[in-house]
Amino acid sequence: MRIHKRDKARRRMLALLLAGVLAVTGASVLTVAAFAGQRQPPAQPAATRMGTVACGDVGSLLDQVPAAAQPAVDRDLADLDVQVADAYRSLMAPGAGGGEQRVMDALVAKRTTTLRNLKASAGPDAGLPGDLTGLASCGIRRDLVVDASARDYAPDAQAGSSGSSGPSGPAALSKGSGNRGSGLGRGFVDIRTVSPNVAKPARTGSATGTFTSQCGRNENRHLNPDNVIVAPGVSNGAHHMHDYVGNLITDAFSANNRLARAGTTCSNGDQSAYYWPVLRLLNGVTEKDAKAPGGGQDSNVGRILQPADVQITYNSAAGNKVQPMTRFLRIITGDAKALTNGPANAHASWSCTGFENRQLADKYPICPNGSRVVRTLKFPDCWDGKNIDSANHRTHTAFSQANGSCPKNFRAIPQLVERVAYDVPTGVRFAVDSFPEQLHNPVTDHGDFINVMNRNLLDQMVSCINEGRRCG
Repeated sequence: MRIHKRDKARRRMLALLLAGVLAVTGASVLTVAAFAGQRQPPAQPAATRMGTVACGDVGSLLDQVPAAAQPAVDRDLADLDVQVADAYRSLMAPGAGGGEQRVMDALVAKRTTTLRNLKASAGPDAGLPGDLTGLASCGIRRDLVVDASARDYAPDAQAGSSGSSGPSGPAALSKGSGNRGSGLGRGFVDIRTVSPNVAKPARTGSATGTFTSQCGRNENRHLNPDNVIVAPGVSNGAHHMHDYVGNLITDAFSANNRLARAGTTCSNGDQSAYYWPVLRLLNGVTEKDAKAPGGGQDSNVGRILQPADVQITYNSAAGNKVQPMTRFLRIITGDAKALTNGPANAHASWSCTGFENRQLADKYPICPNGSRVVRTLKFPDCWDGKNIDSANHRTHTAFSQANGSCPKNFRAIPQLVERVAYDVPTGVRFAVDSFPEQLHNPVTDHGDFINVMNRNLLDQMVSCINEGRRCG
């Protein structure tokens, strides 16, 4: 069973996060009435002040779900994502400004039905509240805006406007002075204007080695809009396109035994599945998925950029001895809904080659000529030692604490770091694929990993790291 109890502090944090979705007052938000007859004051027309749809992230609230119920719960969670995406598209349609209340009333009605089904499937220990009204309600966040003149170019979205980001955390990495007249949009910053902000990790132990899997850069163009971790068995469960390296058959229907029998792009026989959202050039050139799910149907437009370089590396962030991961362990990093959820789980950053001591979280970098755009995804490095997954796909793993230690009852495992670089033409905008309502904001970048290494490779990885050797 995928079970992991969350402590009270985390539950309080998630309750606050849910409340924050609807906490913005005044003209910035249209809050949906959760019961019949209550109407909200008319909002500004969408053409005047576009925003996005924000709903509570139900998946993040789940404590435990019996294994037999997980497929039904996953389908219901996927349906909730579809409902939000459909509502956002309806609001963005021409002439939708006067129909906002109708769209949002329909959304809350659909969410209410789906949530009831989900709660019945998940059972009494799932962690969902008795009254589902708050989870069913959604808002239009007018503080998260894309200019109407560039609605398909999400880098113009106001970065760092999630409403819950403060001076600390990942969003605080972005310290620059805007686009400096580049014409690329407010979501871009010249990397040369960013002060160095990456401190060298204090390694307290002797486990200073690294293990690398050379898995190519998706030369075989393995692309799909599925997510077998978060939405197994659901086609287009991600609503954005993923780049894959490693396991050759990863899609929504890849059961563990299929993954174990598949080939790999990794030269060392690593059959693990590594995937992340694609990056697209916004230069007016269409991609073959322009009218397909995960592509144009989900507001992801532009030519998909093949990575110029992909590095898959494992290490020990603090130099502490690590233990092997179990086979088929699932780990995610980042938050695909961080624009509306806030940056608490945002762990991706952006930079340029030659400037990687300067990292951005909520803006895209403008790189000098000859410099590549770089995405860095760091994964949790602590594991509960029992579960290959958890109901919310997070609480069975954790990041090590400031002193390098793991939380109580967790063990240190190798930390996966993915570094993906791109050749972006000078002066051309680009954006990461995202759920439609997340506006392609860079803070939503994320990565997924399923460990399908055999025992010999896992033991080799641990030995290399713990003995201070560089392998791969």
